[in-house]
Amino acid sequence: MDAARARKLADRIAQIVAEMLERRVKDPRLGFVTVTEARLTNDLREATVYYTVYGSAEEQAGTAAALASATGLIRSEVGRQTGLRHTPSLTFVRDTVPEGARHMEDLVARAKAADAALAVVREGAQPAGDPDPYRAPGGAGEEDGDEDEDAEPGRVRGVAPGRGKGDLRR
Repeated sequence: MDAARARKLADRIAQIVAEMLERRVKDPRLGFVTVTEARLTNDLREATVYYTVYGSAEEQAGTAAALASATGLIRSEVGRQTGLRHTPSLTFVRDTVPEGARHMEDLVARAKAADAALAVVREGAQPAGDPDPYRAPGGAGEEDGDEDEDAEPGRVRGVAPGRGKGDLRR
């Protein structure tokens, strides 16, 4: 099937599942659930519904059990509202993206704290060497130009003959 059609149907399935969980499923184990995404295979036979649960590990386990027991009811409603010849089987998977995002935020906060600590140390720091390491010590008389008195005119100091700037031979 067309991938665009599968994407549209997956969005519709996510909407139907969210409405079912809000209005029709009355299981007390069902916690505060948010349907984040649904993915549908290209042959429209299997749908994976991703959800997040706000709460403790016990509440998350109870919600997973409630979703497993309500899968048949939700699947029949998905088939009725989508009008597909073969209603896709539903699989509920807890979405781990929020935990990953929280972990990344913690890492960024730690990096910012380390940068702030380095900035405090850097404020009072002095350079390890001379203020201008490229100036020769006792360089009286060398400030006026780049050329040496004993160097040949037109020759670059420190470069072997035939190996100047424009010569690309090796």
